[in-house]
Amino acid sequence: MAPSRPADYGRLTHLRATRPEAIAESAARRRRRGLPGGGERLLIIAADHPARGALGVRDRPLAMASRTDLLDRLRVALSRPGVDGILATPDVLEDLLLLGALEGKLAFGSMNRGGLHGSVFEVDDRFTGFDAASIDTMRLDGGKMLCRIDPSDHATATALESCARAVTDLARRRLVAMVEPFWSRRSESGALRNDLSPDAVIRAISIAQALGVTSAYTWLKIPAVAEMERVMAATTLPALLLGGDPPDIDAAYADWHRALSLPGVRGLVVGRALLYPPDDDVATAVDGAAALVREARP
Repeated sequence: MAPSRPADYGRLTHLRATRPEAIAESAARRRRRGLPGGGERLLIIAADHPARGALGVRDRPLAMASRTDLLDRLRVALSRPGVDGILATPDVLEDLLLLGALEGKLAFGSMNRGGLHGSVFEVDDRFTGFDAASIDTMRLDGGKMLCRIDPSDHATATALESCARAVTDLARRRLVAMVEPFWSRRSESGALRNDLSPDAVIRAISIAQALGVTSAYTWLKIPAVAEMERVMAATTLPALLLGGDPPDIDAAYADWHRALSLPGVRGLVVGRALLYPPDDDVATAVDGAAALVREARP
């Protein structure tokens, strides 16, 4: 795999050390685009996993450890036709801004990454990334928040309150609040697991869509699970399908294809599955997902 064009990544470090204001300047002059209208679907590339310490992809525990390799893959993905934008943390978005890779793309800022993967405080998902004010200042298109709901963990109450506040703050600025809800529980080993049964996804959606003083700007980011017709009947909000780290990429494509036919599903937000495909051919993986999105009909 090679990036769409050569880049001197040493220049990024030099700019950060000598002209940090170049990031804000790049954000101010970036050419933006609008959200889709009618039946148009979105394909968004996700790159906020490293900030939560989740660096693994399938059987590669440190697949995402190299920042320059990740940037190479992101630049390939963003250069492909049919890719509408990116979801990432400040550090990644800033690198891409300096590289000029976000022109004409949607950009969503990842807000809460404090619930580190595998930690005892994972549910207490603090807002350690973007806030609504910085998303607005950077001329981004919205913010994304992870909202894991574990009824046996007292930290869930704090997480829900924080997500509600973020939804409200984004809506006041007329920015999209992308909420990713999961019904979660601890396994016997103590690992936090998301319940992907239809009933659990419906329960999580029902809670997440009521967060904040208004849902006018709220979108959902949800998994493609069994009985998606019944799942999507739980909401009138626009929904984007998440990609995760599927062990069987062909099965994942089939699940996305079925779910994309539903009226409320507005597209895909996929990261690891496309950036680190089994054959490392990022362009082909992204093109396949883009074809699914283009073929979907409301």
